Amino acid sequence: MNNVWRSALRGIGTPIVASAIAIVIGGIIVSLIGYNPLTVYSSLITGAFGTVFNLSSTLTGAVPLLVIGLGIAIAFRAGLFNIGAEGQYWVGAMASVWVGYHFNHLPSIVHIILALVAGMLAGGLWGGVIPGLTKAYVGAHEVITTMMMSYIGIFLVEYMIEEPHAPMRLPGYIPESPAIAQNTHLLPALPITAVVQAQLSVSIYIALAAAVVAWLLLKKTTFGFQIRSIGFNQRASRYAGMRVPLYTILALGISGVFAGLAGGLQMLGVEYQLNDSFTSQYGYTAIVVALLARNNPFGVILAAIFFSALNTGGQNMQQVSGVPSSLTDVLTGLIIFFVAAERLIPVVIGWVRRRKSQGRAQDAQEGGTLA
Repeated sequence: MNNVWRSALRGIGTPIVASAIAIVIGGIIVSLIGYNPLTVYSSLITGAFGTVFNLSSTLTGAVPLLVIGLGIAIAFRAGLFNIGAEGQYWVGAMASVWVGYHFNHLPSIVHIILALVAGMLAGGLWGGVIPGLTKAYVGAHEVITTMMMSYIGIFLVEYMIEEPHAPMRLPGYIPESPAIAQNTHLLPALPITAVVQAQLSVSIYIALAAAVVAWLLLKKTTFGFQIRSIGFNQRASRYAGMRVPLYTILALGISGVFAGLAGGLQMLGVEYQLNDSFTSQYGYTAIVVALLARNNPFGVILAAIFFSALNTGGQNMQQVSGVPSSLTDVLTGLIIFFVAAERLIPVVIGWVRRRKSQGRAQDAQEGGTLA
């Protein structure tokens, strides 16, 4: 248990510091353009956490960020940059919806599990097969392959509901799929009217359980040790007898599994069907979530809630204080900068020290020459 708490503290240290600095600088920017920073930030906090409904909305938006962020963090731990989680999320959502409106004779719990597993498998295959195999055996960069597969996945889902005779489109003018069966709807997280209205379902508990699973996988299993070892040094891992190609494929595949699970949870807990208004930036924002959390599963929880709060609170901030909600994008950029600066500072310090050492050596050499 002590290890769990220590890991959690390490995970939240960087998010707190980076976020605090970004908030201070954001407040300075707000004051320079003529607004009261206290009013702006109080409206932001109230919009995110001020009522049960607002808090529930924030947690609802945090679920996909949390689950996708966990998968991206696992890929990062293996030294892999999965930026295709958005497409894996869409494909997982499509698979879960398809299962959700088929097999209606199944018991509710079985149907829900089957729909979520379908989403996980779809996301895992989308992330692990082509990007994983090409990375492992021909050296194709996963940034390129996952990005390409992401666009293909998004366009595939759009085709499945938007074309006139598409396989998943209902007859009519509105591009949408059939709604999933009632018995696959996830129950509300709490029997409170505001929670129900905010569509906060038991998916929040599944997401928290996924964080624990990700932590156990990375910290307490041989698989996790090999993933982390490959991320530190592939050459040394290969020399130690680890199957680097296999674990490269598995890391990208598991990353896709989490993204597909997020898509399934969103469909079963919030959307209930695919339609032409279905869109998200969860897969891209989750990259920042994982970076902010330093790939720590417990840090991902807080980072996901934080970014969801920026989104939900930003709307209230604009209405109350008049500051454009795009200020939240400024805060996001500042946070990314300070997270990166944490790793940049040692590099800069090392460079300065080397320059000073070279300068002292050059001065000594010139002094010897003059003597």
